[in-house]
Order: sequence, then C-alpha cells, then structure tokens
Amino acid sequence: MSEDRLYKIIIRPVHSEKAINMIDKQNTLIFIVDRESTKHDIKRAVELIFGVKVLKVRTLITSKGEKKAYVKLAPEYKASDIAAQLGLM
Repeated sequence: MSEDRLYKIIIRPVHSEKAINMIDKQNTLIFIVDRESTKHDIKRAVELIFGVKVLKVRTLITSKGEKKAYVKLAPEYKASDIAAQLGLM
C-alpha cells in the first residue's frame, strides 16, 4: 500500500470523555478511520504518522456508519503524548 493511501486512512481522532479516559488508563487512542481500511492498514498508518509501535487494533462500525478504531500502543510509548500533539489534552 502506498504511503499516500496510509495518510488517508485516519480521518480524525475521537475527542470524548471515554476517549480521554482510555488514553490515561489503557494507553489507547481512538480514531475515526476510512471504512474500507483493515486493521493491518490502520496499524501501519498510525505507526508511520506518529512514529510509535502499535500492539493491537480493535474496530467497530458505529450506528452513524463510521468505522472507529481503538489503537493500543506499546508500553514504551505514551498515548497522552500523541493526544497532546493532536490537541486532545
């Protein structure tokens, strides 16, 4: 997959109370992503864009028809640092 395509996978971060709690307690970021993307695509996109190691990606389709990805980072990286870069905290 091309690098340009990877940059188009992540649409926006989720900014909610639940998302902030997951950043602090579970080292997990939540993104709205392209509906056609796979877990592997999402993992590669996050690793490329933010320069972190991803342990796990969980996805779901919301009732609005958007695809939401829960991205758990490796312990040596802090989700709060990425959230600060994105302006979530």
